[in-house]
Amino acid sequence: MPANPLITEQLGAGFPWLSLSIFFPLVGAFLVPFIPDKGEGKEVRWYALCIALVTFLITIGAYLQGFDPTIDDLQLSEKISWLPDLGLTWAVGADGLSMPLILLTSFITALAVLAAWPVSFKPKLFFFLILAMDGGQIAVFAVQDMLLFFLAWELELLPVYLLLAIWGGKKRQYAATKFIIYTAGSSLFILLVALAMGFFGGGAPNFEFSTLAEKAYGSSFQVLCYIGLLIAFGVKLPIVPLHTWLPDAHGEATAPVHMLLAGILLKMGGYALLRFNAQLLPIAHAQFAPLLIILGVVNIIYAALTSFAQRNLKRKIAYSSISHMGFVLIGIGSFSSLGTSGAMLQMISHGLIGASLFFLVGATYDRTHTLQLDEMGGVGQKMRIMFALWTVCSLASLALPGMSGFVSELMVFAGLVTDEAYTLPFRVVIAGLAAIGVILTPIYLLSMLREIFFGKENKNLVSQTKLIDAEPREIYVIGCLLVPIIGIGLYPRLVTDSYTTSIEALVKRDVAALEQIQNPSASLILSKGITPAVIKAPKL
Repeated sequence: MPANPLITEQLGAGFPWLSLSIFFPLVGAFLVPFIPDKGEGKEVRWYALCIALVTFLITIGAYLQGFDPTIDDLQLSEKISWLPDLGLTWAVGADGLSMPLILLTSFITALAVLAAWPVSFKPKLFFFLILAMDGGQIAVFAVQDMLLFFLAWELELLPVYLLLAIWGGKKRQYAATKFIIYTAGSSLFILLVALAMGFFGGGAPNFEFSTLAEKAYGSSFQVLCYIGLLIAFGVKLPIVPLHTWLPDAHGEATAPVHMLLAGILLKMGGYALLRFNAQLLPIAHAQFAPLLIILGVVNIIYAALTSFAQRNLKRKIAYSSISHMGFVLIGIGSFSSLGTSGAMLQMISHGLIGASLFFLVGATYDRTHTLQLDEMGGVGQKMRIMFALWTVCSLASLALPGMSGFVSELMVFAGLVTDEAYTLPFRVVIAGLAAIGVILTPIYLLSMLREIFFGKENKNLVSQTKLIDAEPREIYVIGCLLVPIIGIGLYPRLVTDSYTTSIEALVKRDVAALEQIQNPSASLILSKGITPAVIKAPKL
């Protein structure tokens, strides 16, 4: 029998990197009220930046010292019996599905703290919430117990709600309330499914992923659990029509919160679909995979067309994010290791690109004091560096060759087209429809640049506001995001090698489940781990 990719082999061994990366920012957050500060946030922001940077260094240490990307088993494992009567265990670990996203979380959060430098209204509470989100979001990717995953999933809801409700725009209360209703309501499905899977089969409840993966769930049971989780994670991704909270949240959020929403929060939904729907419920995933691909196409086209029509800058970029996440759904729905690897890379790529665009939206608003494209125009001559930063980040978003977005979308397309699990007409139609979104993206992004920086100069805007070009701090933040965006675009294996082995093991399991559905007599495929030739794909 091949090793189960969810079995823990390092219990109690090594340095507790993951627990430290979770609790260090959480403890640091609770120390924020004790930081001497005059009320303007000058001292507390340096403290928050130090905590976020150290957390980032801890995650780098975890990757360099305790993680081997060539192993598909769980690594950096820690397990402590917490509440045995309830079956709750403190179990953390990392594999190729989670380690890249843990690094992304700590990286984006450190830059979000730097982006929050101008915050002077209740700075202690603001940075407390940012640091608490850092620990909570790392926990989502690191925990290996489904009940613990639910608690971590819920942990980040309150900070986001408060960050929207207190520091948001004019409609902040509406946006924050809508966010908490959608996300908290949908997350109840996670709890219900966790309890159902944990108590399945009788005996003492156990919610560890490794135990859940070994249970012999029936097909109907898997389908019910899959539907519940698809709703919960579909809200976070978000999947149309469960997406309406996102444009409202982005429309009212500040730049640092934008970066956390676009850079990390949406990736939680994609990661959870891979971890639970695809990995723990392979039989149901084999049946629902075509639906995921269709939903992905709907995301791409609908959100691209809606973004094209938006006149509010924040909402335009928000719908652009929804469109790009459609490629993640297509990749997850493919039975190709290349396509699924593309979905993973798209999450990482969009985390970087989305964070950069929303940071620039916030920087532009600070200067123009407007988000309406009709009120902008002709500011390119006065903000030349800002125009250059906007141009580079927009080109990355429209998947220019040499940027990370091009590689990830190309992998998804290639994985889908070569996926023999689907009929040729289906593949051609899906690829053709998805290409519509690829064509629309440069149209609305380049037209957006033209309306902001070119055209007739708005005399009222120029006379009423002081248009200062990009500051060194802003250039540094964008530079830090562009380095990995261009690096991945030129040499994708910088990232793909960290998760290829885990992705191949995941796809092997799903293809075996598909074979079992199509040919029940071949059920031994799943137990013997035989890999059909269909999932073999070239490495980039």
